[in-house]
Amino acid sequence: MMLSATTDRPPYRTASPDRDMETTANGIKIRAREVHAWYGDNQVLRDITMDIEAQRVTAIIGPSGCGKSTFIRCLNRMHEMITGARVEGSIELEGQDVYAHEVDPVLLRRRVGMVFQKPNPFPTMSIRDNVLAGLRLTRSERRSQGDAIVETALRQAALWEEVQDKLDARGLSLSGGQQQRLCIARALAVEPEVLLMDEPCSSLDPIATARIEDLLHDLCERYTIVIVTHNMQQAARVSQRTAFLLHGELVELADTNALFTSPADSRTEDYITGKFG
Repeated sequence: MMLSATTDRPPYRTASPDRDMETTANGIKIRAREVHAWYGDNQVLRDITMDIEAQRVTAIIGPSGCGKSTFIRCLNRMHEMITGARVEGSIELEGQDVYAHEVDPVLLRRRVGMVFQKPNPFPTMSIRDNVLAGLRLTRSERRSQGDAIVETALRQAALWEEVQDKLDARGLSLSGGQQQRLCIARALAVEPEVLLMDEPCSSLDPIATARIEDLLHDLCERYTIVIVTHNMQQAARVSQRTAFLLHGELVELADTNALFTSPADSRTEDYITGKFG
């Protein structure tokens, strides 16, 4: 089937009870099957089939241009926001087709949040308002619990102790590492089930990077996390599962320790040993 921002979507499909039981029993949060993606005529993903396990960190590695960021943007339908972009295949969140006709993309993105490569707090908003921005955008009934939500999200993002006395200050007044944790708090405030992170540490110094990595270890107890990274050492430190993409194809997906110590594909070994990339 074809899933596209420019074509009609297929009819809504409800997962069968057997599929729901299978998903729960296996601990699979997201199932991607035969996913292809294009920007115009340029195909960037080819036949990606992957299961993402619940409440674990899955790292996606590979050289620049291999389709890592495109793949995670397909998971919460951000790919379709680009003119001319289209997707084919199947992506299910707990057995539900995320591209089904009845699925509201805005509400989907509440369930599957995103943290981008560069910190992007809203420049004119205070720290408090940055945290609450997602709730206001989606008109959540939880907006009335604002103060409690702000504190909880900032604590989850390991930022509360640093900013609790200056919540009215602009988000841009924070350091780069703090801004990225503020963006994580903003994503957590809407209570997502999945957190997608696209190179979240690439613009940060080593100390800020270490804070984010420590945070991931805590967050995966409650959230399913998918992190794109060029840093293989980071993938080894923070993830339980790692996928290696090359030229838009999934070469290998395995437990992180196994992939880095005894890869099943020679291309994976060549990449992690620095022969290319």
